Amino acid sequence: MTHAFDEFDLDKVQRLHDAELDAAPFGVIVVDRVGTIIEYNAYERSLAGIGTRNVIGRNFFNDVAPCTAIREFQGRFGDFLDSQDTSIEPFEFIFTLARGPQRVSVVFVRLANDQDRATICVIRTEVAESSSPS
Repeated sequence: MTHAFDEFDLDKVQRLHDAELDAAPFGVIVVDRVGTIIEYNAYERSLAGIGTRNVIGRNFFNDVAPCTAIREFQGRFGDFLDSQDTSIEPFEFIFTLARGPQRVSVVFVRLANDQDRATICVIRTEVAESSSPS
């Protein structure tokens, strides 16, 4: 996986302070096991057009990004938290947004000993050519 992820130490993303999270060149959403948003950085706020006050404490999968409430994203997230095998999992996804589909690179990141929360890192890569739902 390329893009801004390559230039940013994803292993350290869980230990960053708010200002450092806001400086990340990609979206950073920290959620608990059920998807409640704990942190939401400036990059993600600007691309999603949603302010921090409107998302902290809300459910990422159901309230903020309902197109992710499917096996390919939310189910994968649950499997990731349940797994002891890895602390970083990259994949590609298409967000179905009101303004059109958006292809993204996603990386789930967590500390090796933290089974109850993870960070969802998102880079918008391009507008998807098809409008097939995700």
